[in-house]
Amino acid sequence: MRLLHVILLLFLSLFRGNHGSSAALDICAFLGEEERKSLYEDGDVVIGGLFPLHYSPVSSPLTYNVNFSARALRWMQTMTFAIKEINGRTDILPRLKLGFHIRDSCDDIPVSLKASFLLANGQPEGSKGNASQDEAAGLGCEAVNRTVSPVIIGDAGSGVSMALLRSLGSFHIPLVSYFASCSCLSNQREFPTFMRTMPSDAFQIKALAQLVRYFGWTWVGVIGVESDYARFAIQLFLQESVRYGVCAAYTHFYPVGPSHEHIEKLLNVIQVCYAEMQDILREMQRQNLTGFQWIASEAWATSKLLWENSASLLKGTLGFAIQRAAVIPGLQQHLAALTPSAIHRIAFLAEFWEETFDCRLNGSANAHNHGLGSQQSRTPCKGTEALHDVYSPYSDVTQLRVSYNVYKAVYLVAYALQDMSNCKAGEGPFVRNTCADPKNFKPWQVRVANFSALGEEVNFDHNGDPIAYYDLMNWQTGPDGSLDLVKVGFYDASLPAGSSLVINDSVIMWPVGKQVRSPQTGLRPCSPRKGEPVCCYDCVPCAEGEFSNTTDCSRCSGDTWPNRARDLCIPKTMEYLSYHEFMGVLLCAASVLGAAVSLAIIVIFYTYKDTALVRANNMELSFLLLVFLTICFLVGLLFLGKPSEWLCRIRYPAFGISFALCLSCLLAKTVVVLMAFRSRLPGSPVMKWFGAKQQRASVLLGTAVQVIICFIWLLTSPPHANHNTDYHSSTIIVECVTGSDVGFWLVLGYIGVLACMCLVLAFLARKLPDNFNEAKFITFSILIFFAVWVTFIPVYMSTVGKYIVAVHVFAILASALGLLLCIFVPKCYIIVLKPEKNSKKFLMQRWNIRETRSDQEQDFHGELSTFSHLFFT
Repeated sequence: MRLLHVILLLFLSLFRGNHGSSAALDICAFLGEEERKSLYEDGDVVIGGLFPLHYSPVSSPLTYNVNFSARALRWMQTMTFAIKEINGRTDILPRLKLGFHIRDSCDDIPVSLKASFLLANGQPEGSKGNASQDEAAGLGCEAVNRTVSPVIIGDAGSGVSMALLRSLGSFHIPLVSYFASCSCLSNQREFPTFMRTMPSDAFQIKALAQLVRYFGWTWVGVIGVESDYARFAIQLFLQESVRYGVCAAYTHFYPVGPSHEHIEKLLNVIQVCYAEMQDILREMQRQNLTGFQWIASEAWATSKLLWENSASLLKGTLGFAIQRAAVIPGLQQHLAALTPSAIHRIAFLAEFWEETFDCRLNGSANAHNHGLGSQQSRTPCKGTEALHDVYSPYSDVTQLRVSYNVYKAVYLVAYALQDMSNCKAGEGPFVRNTCADPKNFKPWQVRVANFSALGEEVNFDHNGDPIAYYDLMNWQTGPDGSLDLVKVGFYDASLPAGSSLVINDSVIMWPVGKQVRSPQTGLRPCSPRKGEPVCCYDCVPCAEGEFSNTTDCSRCSGDTWPNRARDLCIPKTMEYLSYHEFMGVLLCAASVLGAAVSLAIIVIFYTYKDTALVRANNMELSFLLLVFLTICFLVGLLFLGKPSEWLCRIRYPAFGISFALCLSCLLAKTVVVLMAFRSRLPGSPVMKWFGAKQQRASVLLGTAVQVIICFIWLLTSPPHANHNTDYHSSTIIVECVTGSDVGFWLVLGYIGVLACMCLVLAFLARKLPDNFNEAKFITFSILIFFAVWVTFIPVYMSTVGKYIVAVHVFAILASALGLLLCIFVPKCYIIVLKPEKNSKKFLMQRWNIRETRSDQEQDFHGELSTFSHLFFT
């Protein structure tokens, strides 16, 4: 309900405008608990700020907070310092004063949402100045004038930032993050108002993967907290590391605030992030699990708090840290300049002071948060405390990394406003080339631009992400036992891929040596554990084609292959189309059956050789065609069985010559029939060129061309048997290779030429008398022939092994069967089942009973007489 109240307040404020008072509402009330802690300074443009000053939200005003973050307080003070520095400069925004309105986000989504709405809604007028909002509590709505923050710097976490963007995005309020690194935030379509000075995790993932590859580590364990952010980042790392041959032996997620049971489970996986990481390291130290090479993400790559109780475990840790500023001039003095009045007046500083010196400030702005018990447990502050007497992350400026990002975030906003100030009328980037007024602009008019900070160029890519630069840090032990963060390299994403990672190996301190500790040693074959990847954590498997029965790997001979366990060599499997397998049996049966049918038709034709139908269909050529078709069926058997040198040299020429014989006979039959009807009168000299001898000669001539092609093929580069292991290393494919591809395709092409000639002549003979005309049967048979072989070509080119042989045999049988069925089965049907139609009288009566009605019919009758004289006498 509290969140709903804040949202309602925000909508009410929208009716008032940015700076004006309410004209539409006379009475309003703030529903919910007013958040009084904030840091405010007025200006022409008030920049909002969200910092996780506490690790968790305050649950009760009577509960004393012991989770204050001095580090986040330094970030907040860096923002105020940068704004004051810009206000004191004359080269940036000389006529514009920047203000700030900073709130605590508690690293918690609901608290951050509430704080962001209060920033976008404005600051009560009665609390302006460097003070908390206590003085403004209870002011009536009608007495309040609010100054909104058109741009917000924050938040630190990626998950919190995404939640803010989904809420503030509706109002186009820009969010400039200094620590949110999730690459998912680079999606400009989903988060168009997001900007950041923190590099995207996509760069860090590439840097981590290149680091692992650089040292040749192939076995890694990946752990992360149970969150969407960690899962997304680890998934990207696993995808990137696979490119370099890195194996993730385990990937384990533990919950936020893990229990002892969760830690035990994690350590069982490892036996191989802050508070949670401390608990894990403490338990590892108790169980004496040492010698691991830790690779830290930028989230904890520079965390000195982890070192205090786990130095022996973390020594030698490598991790990428965001770029460090050598020094921010004046920041250290700004942090140390804490006056007593400021400490009492500003709640954040008062709480920090009490936490640091373990004392109680009387009348401080933080006093209302103190419970009675905690007040009595602390002594009053003496007033003589000094920051230089104690160590605090607040005043530690040796590792200005996130603080530097905050500094750059403020300058990013300042340079965006500077671009507005320098805009010329009619040349602006908005609608109709308009410009924006830097003192009264819309939030969506803030645009990211490249700029310079502390002499460094800050550039952004097309997603609005800064070009990444990481320092590679090595955790070393200092002279006094403290953590010494040593820079041993860097990653610069602006450099070419091969040179983006630079490492100085000589200065690295290793925990147990350069190589990652592996629980198992020695070379031995292995098989993956169920549900686990195969890594060098378990074993180093022998390479492909090798076996091992000791601790070393040996290569198998050329005709053997290791078994599944890789402990011995077994003969490789021979693959070819055998007579004994199911596919071979089917093709063999089809070949024999086709030959048997051809022989049966020969017997039928020979039995009825004196009948009109057999004589009318060129008996000699018909018998030759049937014999050659029988040979074609039997040629299919040459393709079955284990290939040998002589078998390979026979099968291809036999295939080409047998089909050339068939198509030459078919061509001769068609030519004879066609020319017989084209010669007008009996005894025409044309027919002497198409007698029996000429027909036999044409068949031999048509086949002789194919014989010559095959002869040249066999002399130059004949087909031969080959043992092929290119497709399956464990299988030997025994196959016939063509030797010369040109020879094979010439044989196949010549068969196609003969088929085309048959088809053309059959088309020309389509109008001959039906009783003698075989044109339609020849046409059907040739079309089937073409369909089979046109389909054969792409299938032949895309298959290997015994399947290519099966395709070839099937094409032979299908095309031969098409010729047999289309040409001879209709005749056998008449001869055997319709004998009354098998007579010269029946064949001629169709034309004898008709009267001559035209010159064309008279000519056709003459052709019929010529045909009858040729075949029946």
